[in-house]
Amino acid sequence: MGTFALPAAAVGQHPARPHHDVVISAVQYDSPGRDDRSNRSLNKEWLDITNSTRRAVNLDDWTLTDEAGHTFTFRHFRLEGRATVRVHTGEGRDSATDVYQDRRAYVWNNDADTAILRNNHDRVVDEVTWGQHRGEHRNGGATRR
Repeated sequence: MGTFALPAAAVGQHPARPHHDVVISAVQYDSPGRDDRSNRSLNKEWLDITNSTRRAVNLDDWTLTDEAGHTFTFRHFRLEGRATVRVHTGEGRDSATDVYQDRRAYVWNNDADTAILRNNHDRVVDEVTWGQHRGEHRNGGATRR
């Protein structure tokens, strides 16, 4: 199983972590079924970005990166207040709720990886890690940094 959602309670376990308005709220890093690299399978690998405020946020030039350096850059995208956008790995037609990286290979490693969201000033906005990472085993769950 390669899905996890990060409820608000999970953030509270790390009191030193500042509250961010835009967060990585869920990740499906292990596409269900066979990893056959079909577009359907690639699009079942995704990551949700949620805006917890009432005001819209311009995500133009924000990036989403994994540990291997694969980078997706948001282009001309505005995330409405109290909204979530799902970033799929494969190809598709972008909408207000779904955007596509247009890749032909998986991005998120099933065993361990880190997803990093940076704003247009290259500052880390949110970061989520899962799996066996840097010598630690996290029981397949995710940990926020």
